[in-house]
Amino acid sequence: MMTYPESKLYIDGAWRATGEGLPIMDPATEAVIGQVPVASAADLDDALAASAAGFEVWRRTPPRDRAALIRSAATLLRSRQDEIAYAITLEHGKPFAQSQREVIRGAEFFEWDAGEAMRTYGRVIPSGPGVKHVVHHQPIGPVAAFSPWNFPMSQPARKVAGALASGCSIILKAAEETPAGAMHIVQAFHDVGLPPGVLNLVYGIPDDISQHLIVSDVIRLVAFTGSSSVGRHLTGLAADHMTPVMMELGGHAPVIVCEDTDVDAAAASSAARAMRNTGQVCTSPTRFFVHQAVYDRFLDGITRHCASIVVGAGMEHGVEMGPLANNRRLATVTDLVADACGTGAMLTTGGHRIGETGYFYEPTVLADVGDDARIMREEPFGPVAIVNSVDSLDTAIERANAVPFALAAYGFTNRADYMDRMVDQVEAGNLSINTLEASLPETPFGGMKSSGYGREGGTEGLHHYLTVKNVSQSIPIV
Repeated sequence: MMTYPESKLYIDGAWRATGEGLPIMDPATEAVIGQVPVASAADLDDALAASAAGFEVWRRTPPRDRAALIRSAATLLRSRQDEIAYAITLEHGKPFAQSQREVIRGAEFFEWDAGEAMRTYGRVIPSGPGVKHVVHHQPIGPVAAFSPWNFPMSQPARKVAGALASGCSIILKAAEETPAGAMHIVQAFHDVGLPPGVLNLVYGIPDDISQHLIVSDVIRLVAFTGSSSVGRHLTGLAADHMTPVMMELGGHAPVIVCEDTDVDAAAASSAARAMRNTGQVCTSPTRFFVHQAVYDRFLDGITRHCASIVVGAGMEHGVEMGPLANNRRLATVTDLVADACGTGAMLTTGGHRIGETGYFYEPTVLADVGDDARIMREEPFGPVAIVNSVDSLDTAIERANAVPFALAAYGFTNRADYMDRMVDQVEAGNLSINTLEASLPETPFGGMKSSGYGREGGTEGLHHYLTVKNVSQSIPIV
């Protein structure tokens, strides 16, 4: 029988409990299902010392051996798919099938970066007789990584995979609301024999942990996924110590729907993707700019598809969308929708909480939303699609770029000239045309503007975990 795991810290190759803890809630029932430990200052000091020692071991481990161990851990995660997915659904609320897919996605991140571990190539720079210039890529050092609650397995997997594949040790501060995914990752590496200190896991009061870890001379890189406001704060802490950062921050993804596209297909796929993970995805398509010639048809289609989505507890059969992850998200989405309606937006479906127990909210479509509405400037991070009419591609691109966020963007068109203009002019770290897939293990992922700095995934995914050393040698000619 599957059960929810007991949450613990993992420091220097061993699990440890603490006396103090924070409640873990089931967002579908609002019941307490566990307690997450709060790391003390002594725990964090132990993690820093362990990470420093673990780095000296791991940096000297041959890349082929690192890759083999990472692949072994990924295989274990795949074999434990249902057990991990069960825990994720309980703590996060997403449908069980989506949790299963997340586990596989996390394993794929490890598998890709394991391959990249053996491809951190340097180069030889041509020079004169008796002189050699060689560029080396070396692991940057111990990493402090912070992962969010919306993808309890795949988000920490990306951080851990990049660090370990590069030869770095890592202290992972995972989300207190959803700790189980990170614990399963650590358990898999423990079971395959990762040396002590290379991977450490802590939980606790976020600001206390960041203030303690980032200012330490042990930490050589800060890797964070989360909101733009927190990202700015952590970047400031790191800047005071000249510590480099990798920031994957918030989004508010535009979708440009051109007049020549298959409108019905675009509406159907948009509804499904906008409501995936209850809209709690940084790449979620949120702001739809639809050419006026097909606007009514698209609005009718996305409204019908959203209204038909089955909402319920994630373990229930046939459920397509679970609850919001916590009461903070429920309150924020409720306020944003009310503000939009108050400024003249039309609600075509949804817009209300479902029931009185659990953080359920209806799949929601807002139409004709004015630029003065907060939801046009603030990422909803909930099950809301915003649909507006535009008179041209120029207008659509202008409005798409009108927010500080530039993480993901999407377009639907069959015209090559429209595609070229989107590629050239839409501001986004990831642009997808005629697909709503924004991030794969083999492709670089990250944002521009207030959506962050750096890339995860693809051949670029290890760059931030490596430092560049140029070696110049003068060799006597005999």
